[in-house]
Amino acid sequence: MYILALEAYDGGSHGQFLDGLIQHSRHRFSRLSLPARKWKWRMRGAAITFAEKLGADWTAGQTQAADASDETPQLILTSDMTSVADLRALLPDPLRKLPVVCYFHENQLTYPVPDESQRDYQYAFTNITSCLAADVLWFNSQYHLDSFAQAVELLLRRMPDFVPEGVSQAIRQKAMVMPIGLDDRLFHSQHVPSPAPTQPYSILWNHRWEYDKDPDTFFEVLFDLQRSGVDFRLLLAGESFRQAPPIFTAAQKILADRIDHLGFAPTRQAYCELLSRADIVVSTAIHEFYGLSVREGIAAGACPLLPNRLTYPELIEPELRERYLYDTRRDLRHKLTAMLQQPLPQLACSLRHTVAELAWPQLIDRYDAAFETIAPTG
Repeated sequence: MYILALEAYDGGSHGQFLDGLIQHSRHRFSRLSLPARKWKWRMRGAAITFAEKLGADWTAGQTQAADASDETPQLILTSDMTSVADLRALLPDPLRKLPVVCYFHENQLTYPVPDESQRDYQYAFTNITSCLAADVLWFNSQYHLDSFAQAVELLLRRMPDFVPEGVSQAIRQKAMVMPIGLDDRLFHSQHVPSPAPTQPYSILWNHRWEYDKDPDTFFEVLFDLQRSGVDFRLLLAGESFRQAPPIFTAAQKILADRIDHLGFAPTRQAYCELLSRADIVVSTAIHEFYGLSVREGIAAGACPLLPNRLTYPELIEPELRERYLYDTRRDLRHKLTAMLQQPLPQLACSLRHTVAELAWPQLIDRYDAAFETIAPTG
């Protein structure tokens, strides 16, 4: 099968998803993407850019070959950063008729903003019309799908009149959960936290340096542990931006003698090697639709300590949630202190197998079969 992959924001988890999918799939892909910057402009303009490019290529292909059918895609895969409604309206006729799969990495209805009055519902409606225009919707987690569908209902109820009926139900009928695959190299790590460590356990932060990951709570707990004499090392990774929260600057000074790594890993291999050094991976996020960085940490052998909210309960088996999930900052401090002062090997091994099915070599058949169901070959 020949699949046309369109990505308006080709970076971060969006780019990583396509990299793994294309590398492991038995199908053939053509990838057309735009750089990962200025997301609002991407949502506004990517459909126009893609349609112009594809229209020009289609016209050129038709004039250069008597039969261009072998080069006609059978399916379009795009993401929530593209307005599918605009795209289908602007594509040339042969491409307009292709089935479209829209993958939702995030959405603009439930993505947290510092002040709800700042939310621009035009982008939320773009997500909604994309859902209605696409043939199939893939969400990265059940939490993401459920919270989005509920938010759609609440938003539409605010309309003064002509409220469309059954939109949320229509979205659910064409939606399914398709998790992002994990780099298989993460599972090659032989690192297991020592039951009698010769040095303190290493805590990993591998999230974006932004407010929605709540770094203030994370570092304030570490400051408390340091004042209490609890020993630990720190691997401080993740992508940083021009205006990172001020707490990162303070943490680099206060925890300077405990930081063994600082900054974004330069290559994918370096990132996998960094994660293989972690004993504990912590999240304090107030927003997480999938939890890719945490899943990667678990795959590399680290023990997770996560908020009992968002998508995180999906990651942890019910009988283990009391151990690995926390409810309050006080609970986080208590459980992290206990983790740093007790043997961890059995804990790490008990969870690693739960994400093994997400390694791309194991997951890819699920994707390939789904593609063939949507656009049967032959």
